[in-house]
Amino acid sequence: MNTPEPAPSDTELRSWLRARVAHYAQLDAAAIDTTAMLTTYGLDSVYALILCGDIEDHLGLALEPTLAWDHPTIDALAGHLEETLAQVSPSGESR
Repeated sequence: MNTPEPAPSDTELRSWLRARVAHYAQLDAAAIDTTAMLTTYGLDSVYALILCGDIEDHLGLALEPTLAWDHPTIDALAGHLEETLAQVSPSGESR
């Protein structure tokens, strides 16, 4: 597992998520609408699980595998992740 990076800003997190979705969809990141359903870009359950794993590695969080289904847009995902990161102390323990 990679060493987690410092918590990204709102803009950085959305940009990173947009880049990951663009990678899976084989599209330019500029073509990804952060308000569109992830399924719009062909992300099925396999890609949803892979995306969840990427997020876990990137942020150093343990997440539910249903994350992308529970928060089906980049904006929804980013919002949930920001809330989750706000609840975790720098040592990785919940506040």
